[in-house]
This record gives sequence, structure tokens and C-alpha cells, in this order.
Amino acid sequence: MAWIFSKRNDLVGSRAQAQSRPTEKTKGLFREYAEAIILAVVLALFIRAFVVQAFKIPSASMYPTLRIGDHILVIKSIYGLRMPFTNSVLIPVKKPERGDVIVFIYPVDPDKDFIKRVVGTPGDIVEIRNKKLYINNKPAPDQEAFYDDSSVYPIMVKPRDNFGPVTVPPNKFFVMGDNRDHSYDSRFWGFVDMEEILGKAFIIYWSWDSNRDRPRWDRIGDLVR
Repeated sequence: MAWIFSKRNDLVGSRAQAQSRPTEKTKGLFREYAEAIILAVVLALFIRAFVVQAFKIPSASMYPTLRIGDHILVIKSIYGLRMPFTNSVLIPVKKPERGDVIVFIYPVDPDKDFIKRVVGTPGDIVEIRNKKLYINNKPAPDQEAFYDDSSVYPIMVKPRDNFGPVTVPPNKFFVMGDNRDHSYDSRFWGFVDMEEILGKAFIIYWSWDSNRDRPRWDRIGDLVR
């Protein structure tokens, strides 16, 4: 009888072990998935904070360079590594140059991001005479500019077509939209501080034409220049 009793105990123990294995396997599989998800989220947050971020173009202020419905990638580390949330520069790399298309925190409303082209860097004298851009008292190469309104307003009416001259302060930048007759930019609200710049526009990765309800296939993959 002792032999039979011990045998039964062995059988019961074997069944208990067999029943616990699926539970342990499920727990291990759940932990692997959880770790993978957490790692993916951390990596995505790191990339978004320090490397690249996606933006959608909501207005025509940068037409024809960028159109409503363009989705772009912005390189955030090109001007230096920044502290998340505060946007303070930790490791400076370089500063924006004339012609760079940048995304920045709108100085008037920090909850909004704007995209414009840098036309004036620290120390530059910026002036607009009858729609023509002058930098340091010389006509600026401004082939990206687009105009569709022949009206020319005097500066006392509004600063769209005649502005300045102003000298760009240290650590600040003068920006304008390529669609000059329909852009709300530094002519109206002033300079962009270096610490407000989020990055440089790099590439159009998707574009949707809402008027025709179809993609703009010919724009996908275009570099932002």
C-alpha cells in the first residue's frame, strides 16, 4: 500500500506541474509583448524628441513650396540636441541659414507651430521695398517667393509690401512665408528666437489633395528646399 500511495503522489505532482506550464508560458509571453511595446514607445518618444518629427501643412502660407495637405518630416537634431519639454539647446550643432525652411513655436501663441523660410539671420539688415526683399541693402536672391496680388500697400497701411529696415538681433531670425501676399510672418509679429526653433523641414512623405480627394503622388518623396 505504501508503494501505491507514493505512486499516486507522484502522479498528482506531475499533473500539477503540467497544468502550471501553460500559465507560466502565458505570463512569459505577456511579459515579452509588454517589454516590446514599452521599448517601442520609448524609442518613438526618443526619435520624436531628438531626431525627427512629422507635421501636416494646414495653410497655403508656404505655397508653392508646400501645399495644404502635405505631410513633412522635420529633422530636429540638425540645429542641436534639445531638452524635451523646455526645448533648451543642450548640444548646439549649427544655426539656421538663409533659405532654410524651419518649424518653430509661434511666438504669439506657444501652443501653435509655424513653418516659414529664414530670410534674415543675426546681424542682417532686412528691408522690403515694394515687395522686393533686400538683405544688408542689397537685393536678395528670392526665387522661392510667390506673388498673386499686384497691389502694393504703403507701410502705414500694413507691412506686407514695404517694411523696415530692421536689424536682426543676436540669437534671433527673420522668417517669411513663400506665399508673400498671404503669409502672416515676421513682418507682422517680429523675430523667432533660436530656442523656439523645432527643426528643419526635410521631405514630403505624404500629400493629400482634399479638393480632389486623392493623393498627390508626384509630391511624395520631394525634398523641401
